[in-house]
Amino acid sequence: MMSGFRLVFRALVLGFVVSAITGCTLIQPVQPWEKGNLAKPQMVFDEDTLDRQFAEHTYTSKEAASGGAGVGGGGCGCN
Repeated sequence: MMSGFRLVFRALVLGFVVSAITGCTLIQPVQPWEKGNLAKPQMVFDEDTLDRQFAEHTYTSKEAASGGAGVGGGGCGCN
């Protein structure tokens, strides 16, 4: 016979697995007419461009490297 703790733990794990599976199947892709909403200025992560530029300058100065904040890729063809 199972102890109360193991029974509750298994029930929680089962509930998590079921919710994760059903949550993944209910995700719908962004429709083409909804993509205009994502392109609005209010949807950017870094609202303050001056603050973003300052942070990138600080990172470049500390790490002695440039880039890394944009699109990935290199001359070798690997991303």
